[in-house]
Amino acid sequence: MHDLEPFYAWRNLYIASEDLRSPFYGREYSEFEFSHAVYNYLIHPQWDEMGSATLFIKILYADYDQGYCFIEMIGEWNDCLYNDIMYLKRNIIEPLIENGINKFILIGENVLNFHSSDDCYYQEWFDELEDGWIVALNFRDFVIREFESANIDYYIAFGKHFNDVSWRKFTPMDLFKVIEGAMMRRLDPHFD
Repeated sequence: MHDLEPFYAWRNLYIASEDLRSPFYGREYSEFEFSHAVYNYLIHPQWDEMGSATLFIKILYADYDQGYCFIEMIGEWNDCLYNDIMYLKRNIIEPLIENGINKFILIGENVLNFHSSDDCYYQEWFDELEDGWIVALNFRDFVIREFESANIDYYIAFGKHFNDVSWRKFTPMDLFKVIEGAMMRRLDPHFD
């Protein structure tokens, strides 16, 4: 797992540690010192710790004018034992919402498992977005099934439009347009 780096091709456009409005502003990284682990496997030091013992993230891109951000994730999403959604919501999402972000794209290819608790933080997050939304991109099928069985799919959009997106070939602006278009079609079947 230590070889799995956060996606870095957009670093010429955005770096969270250099963004004054980012929860990770000013954070310094080591390329050589591995200090975080998931399942006793060290993870690459470029992943950001957000308070959870098992889930790590990287804000890949944020556009405050358009109100969206991409967050890549790695690890085990465990609300049952570690209340990961609370850490994500309080430490990351709330500061981003305060700065105008209301559309969240979560990239979950490296989320290995999900354990649910209640849906209170998901509902709170969704309710605070007004005209925004939350999309889960490329999560594993069994993780999506766990989200669905916990009724998280009321708050986060999953599905055929978001399961197999070759997102790395896009710029963040173009990828946002693709996802926004899919969300518009999902919310309004008459949208063209």
